[in-house]
Amino acid sequence: MAIRYNIRMAGVGGQGVVTASHIFSTSVINAGGESTIVPFYGSEKRMAPVESYVRVSDEPIYEIGEITFPHIIMIFHPQVITHGKSYTNPFYYGLKKEGIALINHDGPIKFDPDQERELMELKAKIFFIPATKLSLEVSGIDLATNMAMVGAIGAITGLTNMEALKQAVVDRFLGKGFVVSGGTAALDSVVERKFKKKQELIEKNIAVVKAAWEFAESHGWVQHPAKKSPEAAPVST
Repeated sequence: MAIRYNIRMAGVGGQGVVTASHIFSTSVINAGGESTIVPFYGSEKRMAPVESYVRVSDEPIYEIGEITFPHIIMIFHPQVITHGKSYTNPFYYGLKKEGIALINHDGPIKFDPDQERELMELKAKIFFIPATKLSLEVSGIDLATNMAMVGAIGAITGLTNMEALKQAVVDRFLGKGFVVSGGTAALDSVVERKFKKKQELIEKNIAVVKAAWEFAESHGWVQHPAKKSPEAAPVST
């Protein structure tokens, strides 16, 4: 039976919502699946609303465009809920019956009575992950919050695996065309320092992805076992 998820990611500018959607989508493809993404944002500034629509499946996907009726919604910042900082309001609008809401928060949020009732009627599964806290604990900065969300959704859907996610992070932050040597000793030195910083960035982001994946597994959120990808190339940096 085919596995298919339409995912709506919502957050605010500066959180890397679109980056997260690219990395997750790429990792699904790396693991042998199919994926399409469509980012949607207005003014490119911090705290402005951002959404990204991601379709993932183990079979061909023919649709693109906005996702109106998602199987999963991902909330990167609680202001999407409390302040309505989203293009789609209320935040769960269109969520399918028994759909999933993955929310970045240290613990349960008290929804208003109407939201509580509607979510109960939908039989929605509400998963709270302390993504920002995990980012701080594992990487020392909160900028990897989006990587925690990626790790959790990877484990939940089962359409990717850690090897595929690692390669997607490497490709996003290092780039396949990165030059590691130059024509002079001075240039070599500059490139080496730049390369080292990028390596550290990659390692920290992967560590956050892994921590969030394990968090999702330990809380029993996995909907399908992670796909194995024996033919995938080893992760290279």
